[in-house]
Amino acid sequence: MKTNLLKFITLFIFTVFFLNSCGFYKRSDVKDNPVNVDERVKRNIEEGRGFRFGKKATRGGDFDFASSNPLWRSAVNVLDFVPLTNASYSGGIIITEWFSSENNTENNNRELKITVQFVSNEIRADAIKVLVFEKSCMQNNCKTKKIKSKLEGELKLAILKKAALFEKEGFEKYKETKGKYKGKSIIKKK
Repeated sequence: MKTNLLKFITLFIFTVFFLNSCGFYKRSDVKDNPVNVDERVKRNIEEGRGFRFGKKATRGGDFDFASSNPLWRSAVNVLDFVPLTNASYSGGIIITEWFSSENNTENNNRELKITVQFVSNEIRADAIKVLVFEKSCMQNNCKTKKIKSKLEGELKLAILKKAALFEKEGFEKYKETKGKYKGKSIIKKK
């Protein structure tokens, strides 16, 4: 009986030592791991350490599509007067090609390029940066520089206004189709 107990204790100590030295056991601290189960599950799935099944299971990560972001949609809509060189939703940037106005007769060697950088998906004044660049060419000698122009402020304002309208339109559609009241008036009649 004592030999069996001694063998069991030895085996237990050896197993614990083996698992600890191989890295199976890892010390965990509250600041490193969230206490809330939902937050912990979400973090593990984001890091690729787990899987999910059931109602909320997805095959991969959650993806935001450009068509669902009112700020992105409005920027593309406002910049429709000029061809785009680069429009990267995941990179958060829109760059136009060099362009000049048709009625620019006195200064035909001047072209502009607009860059819109997205800092946030929220519709607010500091969510986007609009930059305007100017290229001037004189006899095969071209100079490019960033300029301050009223165009920056006007484009930014136009993008934010259109984004607010797109967001309101999206909210109205949600309220009519999926919202709590499903198209019913929220205002109570007395």
